Amino acid sequence: MRLLDATPKLLFLVSGFFFVASYFASRFLDVPGASFGSYFSTVAIAAPSFVALILYFGVGKGVRAIFLLGVFGYAIEAFGVVTRLPYGEFFYGDALGGKFLGIVPYLLPVSYVPLVIGAVAASWRPGGSRLFFVLRSAALLTLIDGVLDPGAVALGFWVWPDGGIYYGVPVSNYFGWVLTSIPAAALLVWLGGWRSAPRPGLVDSAVIGLAFWIGVSVFAGMAVPALLGVAIFVYLLHRRSVLRRDKLWRI
Repeated sequence: MRLLDATPKLLFLVSGFFFVASYFASRFLDVPGASFGSYFSTVAIAAPSFVALILYFGVGKGVRAIFLLGVFGYAIEAFGVVTRLPYGEFFYGDALGGKFLGIVPYLLPVSYVPLVIGAVAASWRPGGSRLFFVLRSAALLTLIDGVLDPGAVALGFWVWPDGGIYYGVPVSNYFGWVLTSIPAAALLVWLGGWRSAPRPGLVDSAVIGLAFWIGVSVFAGMAVPALLGVAIFVYLLHRRSVLRRDKLWRI
């Protein structure tokens, strides 16, 4: 099955839209209504994976999984801001809007949870060890952050006061992502079982989100995150095509 034929045209169109939108997000951060646009786009990007997870897990288990991953995301990020562990010293800027307890943006779980869902779904294999399933998911999630974090710094979403060697991001951030991605992936695997092939739509929010962050990297002149993003984008579409072929899911 050819990759282009296996990928819904709508997914390409939406990804293209958010790639173009990244230009305006990069150039017009301070215009009136920018924060509303940030809320709207974050929810729109997250919606496909949330719907697909509820269809795959069932309503009760799906909503519970989204909620618990969101709580985990809030907790680990708040702990990181306050203690500087495990990522290093950083804080959230004002570009993402209001913050819970003045520490972590309200938008965080809406943007974080779909990445975990997409990484776990893309890393699924029939049979095999759950431990390796979790480790594959954590590795992919960390690689995705290699695209996301430089772009987020460029947009002022979060700030590393001391900078870092990777487009202003310190290496400690990625050690932190490895450490936190393992329990996040393990939580989702444990909650869902994942004994049958996941729905391809579980990957879609990660695909769309990557398109946006690839665009940010391109328009900010950051070659390495852009190239890494393209490679992961193609990989996710490949894994989506495999899931579609294995189970003949519609979404």
